[in-house]
Amino acid sequence: MTRLRVLPDLQVDPYVRSSLHSEDCAWVEKNCYVDLFIELIHALKLEPKAMLPFTLAMDFEGDQWTFFKPQHSELRQLFGIDVQEMNCWRPLIEHAQEHMAAGRLIAVEANAHWMPDTAGTDYRQNHVKTTIMLADLDMDKQRLGYFHNAGYYQLEGEDFRQTFRLDAEPDPSYLPLFAELVRVDRLVRRPEKELAEMSRALVKTYLGYRPESNPITRFAERFGRELPILHAKGLPHYHAWAFSTIRQLGAAFELAATHLQWLGEVEGTQQAAALAPAVTSFQQISQGNKALILKIARAVNGKRQMDPNEVFGEMAQAWDTGMTCLDAVI
Repeated sequence: MTRLRVLPDLQVDPYVRSSLHSEDCAWVEKNCYVDLFIELIHALKLEPKAMLPFTLAMDFEGDQWTFFKPQHSELRQLFGIDVQEMNCWRPLIEHAQEHMAAGRLIAVEANAHWMPDTAGTDYRQNHVKTTIMLADLDMDKQRLGYFHNAGYYQLEGEDFRQTFRLDAEPDPSYLPLFAELVRVDRLVRRPEKELAEMSRALVKTYLGYRPESNPITRFAERFGRELPILHAKGLPHYHAWAFSTIRQLGAAFELAATHLQWLGEVEGTQQAAALAPAVTSFQQISQGNKALILKIARAVNGKRQMDPNEVFGEMAQAWDTGMTCLDAVI
């Protein structure tokens, strides 16, 4: 058997992505890891919005915001999806044949240089680490169906050979990739109200994990010190900085707002109204950061000064307002 399809009904064309990745989103792509599981859960006809309470614990870590991702224990609890680290002790293609034949997906680090869905950015231009999930492997046609970023795609030919290093000479200095086995053979399909009840309990848990002080205020303080460095190092440095800061902050709180909106819709009109101030506040953080991506880029390029309080003050207040609302409601 040369073609191994873990999800037999999954097709690249047509593939309708999750609403969490619709073009109406402020941040269509969030980060490579959370995007994978949004699309996998969606492809399994489950509700990915239920897993999003972890976004409420976002913190500013000093030179970056939390690289937010779903907890494996919660994926198992909510959906019955089991994720375990895989030891890459032999070539990835051999692991893929072994485990995909057994019905397991593989989430693995990859080089975006060989990912055709990144055409216009990294494809055949930049060597950038990303994470993909292997779902459909055809050895004869050298073709791979994979989840990546905001959708489900296919690569073949040279991209296939390079992704699996089929043409590479043995290299003892080459470090194994980080990979995880993703089992979906014990899925749990819960009624929406039960799923919402479990998700609400996770909201309460993550409110206990949130930062002890306003992280956006701390980010503003750091930005005031960071701006001269951004001026000095220019746009390439800025883009790397922005991905680890502005993008992660904005995308996380868009997901947080979407989650709370879903929770209110499931729980009824009264709860939706009670959660509305938090939804609005977190949307404000998301939209504010979206506007800042270009605004700060122009300031960096033109070496112009920016007042951190003016840039982040309203967002810091929105964080306080949203968290105060949740304390009262959850």
